[in-house]
Amino acid sequence: MKEGDSTEKLVESLVEELNCETVFTIPVFGGIAVDEGVVVTWIIMAVLTILSIVFVRNLSVEKPGKVQLMLESVIGWAQDFFEGIIGKENRGYIPYLMTVALYLAISNVIGLLGFKPPTKDMNVTIALAVMSMFVIEWSGIHRNGLVHWCKHFAKPVPIVAPIMILEIVIRPLSLCMRLFGNMLGGFVVMELIKQVVPLIVPIPFSFYFDIFDGLLQAYVFVFLTALFMTEEME
Repeated sequence: MKEGDSTEKLVESLVEELNCETVFTIPVFGGIAVDEGVVVTWIIMAVLTILSIVFVRNLSVEKPGKVQLMLESVIGWAQDFFEGIIGKENRGYIPYLMTVALYLAISNVIGLLGFKPPTKDMNVTIALAVMSMFVIEWSGIHRNGLVHWCKHFAKPVPIVAPIMILEIVIRPLSLCMRLFGNMLGGFVVMELIKQVVPLIVPIPFSFYFDIFDGLLQAYVFVFLTALFMTEEME
């Protein structure tokens, strides 16, 4: 294959990957377009809801089953992990962090099932980052009060206030671009590998970029969110 053809094929694949098709339109307010990223998110939510109902319907204190013990171990590990970052007194935020981590983990690897990962849609990553921004800022307000939260922008000296205010936007932007950029970067690398060695070789790389890297990005997103919350509460 010629170099020009390879480049064109890569560009076409990248454009196709970035293009978010409209699945259907809700006929209200002049029509609200529902993209495939939103539909896949609904599918993930539905599957998680059903699995949650199935897994918790037969819980027992006296005779816990193997599935229950496994779930309790995973949840206990996650709680200990986040408590180590934000503290036991702030454990009320852990369900949000765990939910986002679970959603991102599934979203990042759902491409293996033929679905387009929602995290390759910039709108989805922006929405997640904005939600995290509100949780981060609220954690500071709830912990120290609104007055203290407003005053901390002028510390250590008032002249840094514009930079501190700008940080409110920089934090979610960094979360958004890191998640989106890494997912997109993994796709580009896989496409390049497939063009150079289209057979057997891409398989182990696929395991890394589609599974390990996807789970790693979910971990990094919630870890940084928890870390920013800790800084805000302090």
